[in-house]
Amino acid sequence: MKRKIVVLGATGTVGSKISEMLVNEGRHQVTLVARRTEGLEKYREMGATIIAGDVNDVKTLTNAFKNADSAFILLPDNVKAENTRAYQRQVSGKLIEAIERSGIKYIVNMSSVGSHMHEGNGIMGGTAEQEVRLNQLSDVNVLHIRSAYFMENFLRTIPVVKKMGFNGTAADGDHAIPMVATKDVARIVADHLANLDFKGKSVHAVMGPRDYTLREFTGIVGNAIGKPDLPYVQFTAEQAKQAFLSNGLSADIADNVIEMALAIKTGYMNYQQRDHSTTTPTSAEEFASEVYATVYNR
Repeated sequence: MKRKIVVLGATGTVGSKISEMLVNEGRHQVTLVARRTEGLEKYREMGATIIAGDVNDVKTLTNAFKNADSAFILLPDNVKAENTRAYQRQVSGKLIEAIERSGIKYIVNMSSVGSHMHEGNGIMGGTAEQEVRLNQLSDVNVLHIRSAYFMENFLRTIPVVKKMGFNGTAADGDHAIPMVATKDVARIVADHLANLDFKGKSVHAVMGPRDYTLREFTGIVGNAIGKPDLPYVQFTAEQAKQAFLSNGLSADIADNVIEMALAIKTGYMNYQQRDHSTTTPTSAEEFASEVYATVYNR
Protein backbone atom coordinates (compact mmCIF):
# COMPACT_ATOMS: atom_id res chain seq x y z
CA MET A 1 0.00 0.00 0.00
CA LYS A 2 1.23 3.47 -0.87
CA ARG A 3 2.00 5.52 2.24
CA LYS A 4 2.46 9.21 2.93
CA ILE A 5 5.72 9.34 4.88
CA VAL A 6 7.53 12.32 6.43
CA VAL A 7 11.25 12.24 7.26
CA LEU A 8 12.69 14.91 9.55
CA GLY A 9 16.43 15.53 9.48
CA ALA A 10 16.45 14.30 5.90
CA THR A 11 20.05 15.37 5.32
CA GLY A 12 21.38 13.86 8.55
CA THR A 13 23.49 10.76 9.16
CA VAL A 14 20.49 8.43 9.40
CA GLY A 15 17.78 10.61 7.85
CA SER A 16 19.65 10.96 4.56
CA LYS A 17 19.80 7.19 4.17
CA ILE A 18 16.11 6.76 5.08
CA SER A 19 15.26 9.42 2.51
CA GLU A 20 17.33 7.78 -0.21
CA MET A 21 15.81 4.36 0.45
CA LEU A 22 12.19 5.49 0.48
CA VAL A 23 12.46 7.78 -2.54
CA ASN A 24 14.43 5.29 -4.63
CA GLU A 25 11.90 2.56 -3.89
CA GLY A 26 9.30 4.79 -5.55
CA ARG A 27 6.36 3.19 -3.78
CA HIS A 28 5.40 5.97 -1.39
CA GLN A 29 4.63 9.67 -1.25
CA VAL A 30 7.64 10.99 0.65
CA THR A 31 8.09 14.41 2.28
CA LEU A 32 11.63 15.34 3.29
CA VAL A 33 12.22 18.07 5.87
CA ALA A 34 15.58 19.68 6.67
CA ARG A 35 16.99 23.07 7.60
CA ARG A 36 19.12 23.14 4.46
CA THR A 37 17.55 21.43 1.46
CA GLU A 38 20.18 21.86 -1.26
CA GLY A 39 21.21 18.22 -0.98
CA LEU A 40 17.61 17.06 -1.35
CA GLU A 41 16.74 18.75 -4.64
CA LYS A 42 17.72 15.63 -6.60
CA TYR A 43 14.73 13.88 -5.01
CA ARG A 44 12.20 16.50 -6.14
CA GLU A 45 12.38 15.22 -9.71
CA MET A 46 11.73 11.74 -8.34
CA GLY A 47 8.43 12.85 -6.81
CA ALA A 48 9.43 13.77 -3.26
CA THR A 49 8.13 16.89 -1.54
CA ILE A 50 10.98 18.99 -0.13
CA ILE A 51 10.37 21.33 2.82
CA ALA A 52 12.85 23.70 4.43
CA GLY A 53 12.03 23.65 8.13
CA ASP A 54 13.42 23.58 11.64
CA VAL A 55 12.41 21.23 14.47
CA ASN A 56 11.24 24.28 16.42
CA ASP A 57 8.87 25.42 13.66
CA VAL A 58 5.57 23.95 14.88
CA LYS A 59 3.54 25.33 11.99
CA THR A 60 5.80 23.81 9.33
CA LEU A 61 5.97 20.48 11.15
CA THR A 62 2.21 20.37 11.68
CA ASN A 63 1.55 20.98 7.99
CA ALA A 64 4.08 18.30 7.05
CA PHE A 65 2.56 15.73 9.42
CA LYS A 66 -1.06 16.51 8.51
CA ASN A 67 -2.61 13.69 6.46
CA ALA A 68 0.64 11.69 6.62
CA ASP A 69 0.55 8.02 7.58
CA SER A 70 3.86 8.03 9.42
CA ALA A 71 6.82 10.22 10.32
CA PHE A 72 10.41 9.83 11.43
CA ILE A 73 11.43 12.27 14.15
CA LEU A 74 14.64 12.91 16.04
CA LEU A 75 16.23 15.13 18.66
CA PRO A 76 19.06 16.91 16.81
CA ASP A 77 22.15 18.08 18.65
CA ASN A 78 22.79 21.79 19.16
CA VAL A 79 26.51 22.23 19.76
CA LYS A 80 25.96 25.85 20.79
CA ALA A 81 23.28 25.12 23.42
CA GLU A 82 24.17 26.75 26.73
CA ASN A 83 21.76 24.38 28.51
CA THR A 84 21.57 21.08 26.66
CA ARG A 85 18.67 19.60 28.59
CA ALA A 86 16.58 22.77 28.29
CA TYR A 87 17.19 22.79 24.54
CA GLN A 88 16.21 19.12 24.27
CA ARG A 89 13.02 19.70 26.26
CA GLN A 90 12.11 22.62 24.03
CA VAL A 91 12.52 20.54 20.86
CA SER A 92 10.58 17.60 22.32
CA GLY A 93 7.77 19.98 23.23
CA LYS A 94 7.61 21.41 19.70
CA LEU A 95 7.59 17.95 18.13
CA ILE A 96 4.80 16.78 20.43
CA GLU A 97 2.76 19.91 19.74
CA ALA A 98 3.03 19.32 15.99
CA ILE A 99 2.09 15.65 16.36
CA GLU A 100 -0.99 16.52 18.41
CA ARG A 101 -2.11 19.33 16.10
CA SER A 102 -1.66 17.27 12.94
CA GLY A 103 -3.45 14.10 14.04
CA ILE A 104 -0.72 11.81 12.70
CA LYS A 105 -1.00 8.29 14.16
CA TYR A 106 2.39 6.61 13.56
CA ILE A 107 5.72 8.00 14.78
CA VAL A 108 9.16 6.41 14.58
CA ASN A 109 11.40 8.18 17.08
CA MET A 110 15.19 8.11 16.82
CA SER A 111 16.49 7.26 20.27
CA SER A 112 19.64 5.55 21.52
CA VAL A 113 20.89 2.66 23.58
CA GLY A 114 21.34 3.97 27.10
CA SER A 115 18.04 5.85 26.92
CA HIS A 116 16.51 3.65 29.60
CA MET A 117 18.38 5.91 32.06
CA HIS A 118 17.64 9.57 32.75
CA GLU A 119 20.93 10.68 34.26
CA GLY A 120 24.59 9.78 34.10
CA ASN A 121 24.40 9.23 30.35
CA GLY A 122 24.93 12.74 28.96
CA ILE A 123 22.95 13.64 25.85
CA MET A 124 21.03 10.37 26.14
CA GLY A 125 19.26 11.77 29.19
CA GLY A 126 17.37 13.97 26.74
CA THR A 127 16.47 11.11 24.41
CA ALA A 128 15.27 9.17 27.45
CA GLU A 129 13.02 12.05 28.47
CA GLN A 130 11.69 12.39 24.93
CA GLU A 131 10.69 8.72 24.97
CA VAL A 132 8.69 9.26 28.15
CA ARG A 133 6.96 12.36 26.83
CA LEU A 134 6.06 10.70 23.54
CA ASN A 135 4.68 7.72 25.45
CA GLN A 136 2.15 10.05 27.06
CA LEU A 137 0.53 10.85 23.69
CA SER A 138 -2.98 9.48 23.34
CA ASP A 139 -4.02 7.51 20.27
CA VAL A 140 -0.59 7.77 18.66
CA ASN A 141 1.54 4.68 17.94
CA VAL A 142 5.17 5.41 18.80
CA LEU A 143 8.17 3.19 18.09
CA HIS A 144 11.49 4.19 19.70
CA ILE A 145 14.57 3.12 17.75
CA ARG A 146 17.26 2.58 20.38
CA SER A 147 20.28 2.55 18.13
CA ALA A 148 23.71 1.36 19.19
CA TYR A 149 26.86 3.49 18.90
CA PHE A 150 27.16 4.57 15.27
CA MET A 151 30.14 3.15 13.41
CA GLU A 152 30.11 6.48 11.58
CA ASN A 153 31.24 8.17 14.80
CA PHE A 154 34.72 6.97 13.93
CA LEU A 155 34.70 9.28 10.91
CA ARG A 156 34.74 12.25 13.30
CA THR A 157 38.18 11.35 14.60
CA ILE A 158 39.84 10.96 11.19
CA PRO A 159 41.58 14.36 11.64
CA VAL A 160 43.12 13.03 14.88
CA VAL A 161 44.28 9.87 13.11
CA LYS A 162 45.86 11.87 10.29
CA LYS A 163 47.49 14.50 12.49
CA MET A 164 48.45 12.51 15.59
CA GLY A 165 48.83 8.98 14.29
CA PHE A 166 46.35 7.46 16.71
CA ASN A 167 42.60 7.30 17.30
CA GLY A 168 41.23 8.67 20.55
CA THR A 169 38.18 9.76 22.53
CA ALA A 170 37.33 10.18 26.21
CA ALA A 171 35.76 6.72 26.33
CA ASP A 172 37.30 3.56 27.76
CA GLY A 173 38.97 1.61 24.97
CA ASP A 174 38.49 -1.87 26.36
CA HIS A 175 34.78 -2.08 27.24
CA ALA A 176 32.82 -3.78 24.46
CA ILE A 177 29.56 -2.16 23.33
CA PRO A 178 27.16 -2.72 20.44
CA MET A 179 28.07 -0.74 17.31
CA VAL A 180 25.98 -0.36 14.17
CA ALA A 181 26.28 0.98 10.63
CA THR A 182 23.72 3.72 10.07
CA LYS A 183 22.59 2.17 6.77
CA ASP A 184 21.27 -0.76 8.83
CA VAL A 185 19.44 1.60 11.19
CA ALA A 186 17.94 3.42 8.21
CA ARG A 187 16.73 0.18 6.63
CA ILE A 188 14.84 -0.79 9.78
CA VAL A 189 13.33 2.68 10.17
CA ALA A 190 12.27 2.84 6.52
CA ASP A 191 10.54 -0.53 6.79
CA HIS A 192 8.62 0.46 9.94
CA LEU A 193 7.54 3.75 8.35
CA ALA A 194 6.21 1.92 5.30
CA ASN A 195 4.68 -1.11 6.99
CA LEU A 196 3.12 0.57 10.05
CA ASP A 197 3.86 -2.68 11.89
CA PHE A 198 3.84 -1.32 15.44
CA LYS A 199 1.09 -0.50 17.90
CA GLY A 200 0.96 1.44 21.13
CA LYS A 201 4.32 2.44 22.57
CA SER A 202 7.29 0.14 21.93
CA VAL A 203 11.07 -0.08 21.53
CA HIS A 204 13.15 -1.61 18.73
CA ALA A 205 16.83 -1.83 19.62
CA VAL A 206 19.26 -1.84 16.68
CA MET A 207 22.59 -3.23 17.82
CA GLY A 208 24.80 -4.10 14.88
CA PRO A 209 26.38 -7.53 14.28
CA ARG A 210 28.15 -7.84 17.67
CA ASP A 211 29.86 -5.83 20.39
CA TYR A 212 33.25 -4.20 19.80
CA THR A 213 35.69 -2.29 21.97
CA LEU A 214 36.92 1.05 20.70
CA ARG A 215 40.44 -0.37 20.65
CA GLU A 216 39.35 -3.36 18.55
CA PHE A 217 37.40 -1.17 16.14
CA THR A 218 40.39 1.19 15.83
CA GLY A 219 42.50 -1.76 14.76
CA ILE A 220 39.92 -2.75 12.17
CA VAL A 221 39.78 0.70 10.56
CA GLY A 222 43.57 0.85 10.83
CA ASN A 223 43.83 -2.30 8.72
CA ALA A 224 41.51 -0.76 6.14
CA ILE A 225 43.77 2.30 5.68
CA GLY A 226 47.07 0.44 5.74
CA LYS A 227 47.86 1.21 9.39
CA PRO A 228 47.40 -2.18 11.11
CA ASP A 229 49.11 -0.95 14.30
CA LEU A 230 46.92 2.14 14.69
CA PRO A 231 46.64 2.65 18.47
CA TYR A 232 43.69 3.83 20.51
CA VAL A 233 44.27 6.48 23.18
CA GLN A 234 41.80 7.45 25.88
CA PHE A 235 41.86 11.20 26.50
CA THR A 236 41.22 12.62 29.94
CA ALA A 237 37.89 14.37 30.36
CA GLU A 238 39.71 17.71 30.59
CA GLN A 239 41.68 17.07 27.39
CA ALA A 240 38.48 16.13 25.57
CA LYS A 241 36.67 19.19 26.88
CA GLN A 242 39.38 21.56 25.75
CA ALA A 243 39.31 19.98 22.28
CA PHE A 244 35.53 20.38 22.09
CA LEU A 245 35.68 24.00 23.26
CA SER A 246 38.35 24.80 20.69
CA ASN A 247 36.03 23.39 18.01
CA GLY A 248 33.20 25.73 19.01
CA LEU A 249 31.07 23.53 21.26
CA SER A 250 29.46 25.15 24.28
CA ALA A 251 30.77 24.10 27.69
CA ASP A 252 27.49 22.39 28.55
CA ILE A 253 27.23 20.34 25.37
CA ALA A 254 30.91 19.37 25.80
CA ASP A 255 30.16 18.13 29.32
CA ASN A 256 27.17 16.14 28.03
CA VAL A 257 29.17 14.52 25.22
CA ILE A 258 31.95 13.59 27.63
CA GLU A 259 29.48 12.17 30.15
CA MET A 260 28.00 10.05 27.37
CA ALA A 261 31.48 8.78 26.44
CA LEU A 262 32.31 7.94 30.04
CA ALA A 263 28.97 6.11 30.35
CA ILE A 264 30.33 3.40 28.06
CA LYS A 265 32.14 1.87 31.03
CA THR A 266 29.06 1.99 33.29
CA GLY A 267 27.22 -0.61 31.24
CA TYR A 268 24.41 1.73 30.16
CA MET A 269 25.20 0.93 26.53
CA ASN A 270 24.77 -2.80 27.13
CA TYR A 271 21.25 -2.74 28.58
CA GLN A 272 19.34 -3.86 25.48
CA GLN A 273 18.92 -7.57 24.79
CA ARG A 274 20.68 -8.91 21.70
CA ASP A 275 18.57 -11.30 19.63
CA HIS A 276 17.62 -11.86 15.99
CA SER A 277 15.41 -8.76 15.87
CA THR A 278 18.10 -6.43 17.22
CA THR A 279 21.13 -7.79 15.34
CA THR A 280 22.02 -6.23 11.96
CA PRO A 281 24.37 -7.46 9.23
CA THR A 282 27.04 -4.85 8.47
CA SER A 283 30.31 -5.83 10.15
CA ALA A 284 33.06 -3.49 11.31
CA GLU A 285 35.31 -4.87 8.56
CA GLU A 286 32.72 -4.12 5.88
CA PHE A 287 32.17 -0.61 7.24
CA ALA A 288 35.90 0.03 7.47
CA SER A 289 36.59 -0.95 3.86
CA GLU A 290 33.49 0.55 2.24
CA VAL A 291 32.98 3.74 4.30
CA TYR A 292 35.88 4.60 6.58
CA ALA A 293 38.68 4.01 4.08
CA THR A 294 36.79 5.93 1.39
CA VAL A 295 36.36 8.98 3.61
CA TYR A 296 39.91 8.73 4.97
CA ASN A 297 41.43 8.66 1.48
CA ARG A 298 39.16 11.32 0.04
